[in-house]
Parts: sequence; C-alpha cells; structure tokens
Amino acid sequence: MSRPKKRSLTLKGHRTSVSLEDEFWAEFRRIAAETGQPINALAAKIDAERGTDLGLASAIRLFILRALIASRET
Repeated sequence: MSRPKKRSLTLKGHRTSVSLEDEFWAEFRRIAAETGQPINALAAKIDAERGTDLGLASAIRLFILRALIASRET
C-alpha cells in the first residue's frame, strides 16, 4: 500500500485537503463515478454525516470499506 498523499477537495465552497493512500483515492473515485456523483459532492455527503469525533480522511476510508463490504453481500 502506498503512503498517504494530500488530495484537494472543495466542500461547501471551501478548499480542503485529505491525506489518502493511492488505493483508497482510486476506489473513492470509482465509487463516485459508479454512483454518478462528482467526487466533491460525495466527499461533502460523507463530511456532513461523519460527526465531529472522526476526521474526514478516516470517514472516507470507512465509507469505502462499507461500500466494498456491501458489494460483496449482493
């Protein structure tokens, strides 16, 4: 697995960055494309649902993990 790299996102009109490994970033982009959502919109949805005790990068990783688990169950 690669080392985390900073990735730029725009949430609610503000630029922010998250540190994600290439593998997580590729899967995140795949999920966004598969669901027909811009990556910033998907990140904003995850951000809105994550609460204050979890960082955005961790929330994205958990979102990806849940999506992969759900795809195996179908």
